[in-house]
Amino acid sequence: MSVQAVHTEKAPKPAGPYSQAIIVGPLIFTAGVGPIDPVSGRVVGETVGEQTRHVLKSLEAILAEAGATFRDVVKTTVHLHNLSRDFADFNHAYGEFFAEPYPVRTTVGSTLNRILVEIDMVAFKPDQ
Repeated sequence: MSVQAVHTEKAPKPAGPYSQAIIVGPLIFTAGVGPIDPVSGRVVGETVGEQTRHVLKSLEAILAEAGATFRDVVKTTVHLHNLSRDFADFNHAYGEFFAEPYPVRTTVGSTLNRILVEIDMVAFKPDQ
């Protein structure tokens, strides 16, 4: 089975030796994406809602490059810097991007550097 890296200029460049996403068979695995502007490299948004929307737009671009949409997402993992304070606002913004049946999701509190949210996804490549 081949492994194919995915790259788009519409999402932040990896900050280390990893790919924005990998396609393996029918599955697309994204890296964790934070609210980073792909041009300036700066954090976008001051609230968790603003940052969540930016992250999801970046992930949407990565999925599009891989030939998928949010309808093809089966799993997300979310890291929130302040889970107890930000969960409701995050959940509202997240809900703007998904429709039923919703992907499964794990949301955890994490120590994040300069950002409030990071999200990664697993999606099914629809043409497989």
